[in-house]
Amino acid sequence: MHLFYAPTIQNEVCLLSPDESLHCTKVLRLQVGEEVLVTDGIGNMYLCTLESLHPKGTTARIVKFVQSAETTVKERKYIHIAVAPTKNIERLEWFLEKATELGISEISFIFCAHSERNMIKTERLQKILVSAMKQSQQAYLPILNEPVKYKDFLKKIEEKNSFSGSAQQKFIAYCGNEYPKKDLFTELQKPVSYLLLVGPEGDFSPEEVAQATQVQCLPVSLGNTRLRTETAALYGVFVGNVYGF
Repeated sequence: MHLFYAPTIQNEVCLLSPDESLHCTKVLRLQVGEEVLVTDGIGNMYLCTLESLHPKGTTARIVKFVQSAETTVKERKYIHIAVAPTKNIERLEWFLEKATELGISEISFIFCAHSERNMIKTERLQKILVSAMKQSQQAYLPILNEPVKYKDFLKKIEEKNSFSGSAQQKFIAYCGNEYPKKDLFTELQKPVSYLLLVGPEGDFSPEEVAQATQVQCLPVSLGNTRLRTETAALYGVFVGNVYGF
């Protein structure tokens, strides 16, 4: 059954965005009365019937709950990856797609000393998240934060409640040898709730790692091989999902 994203729900009616409406009416060519699944992106999923069709504003009426955020929020892991955008934007898009399929909670972009990309537009990236959420039949849309400078991100960590979730553990992935490191997997605790910082192609500078430790980020290793930025970030999501099984 087709799944659509509708953050706006009023009086048991889901209003699809222009992009979703266009896909529903012109690509899938669905008809009034057909059943579809709709998620609000925050954990609720509904069985609905299409009530009105328009390429810029299709509506669907809720028939019943399929999944409730209240019953699943306790089981959901909180995984927040803060990653330096890659020079090749396609690699970053690949990470976002796969991380969403794996169940990432929150994503931040950080501009670091060795970053090769210092500008990024999130509008297209947001659409990739929505598409991946729908493709993987999930009810949660990851939070995508606007990009910030590294030092400003560390200030947000100090503020603690600046993100959608509060990470119980904080890590920084680092290839250098200035700090003693343990493997990320061995350091994870239950319940799984953590923030992982992943640097650019040139890695974090020693100064940046020192700054991260001052806000209680623990330097960790992601294995014995050197990973690309997007691979390291995805590994950070994967480890959290397999931990405890």
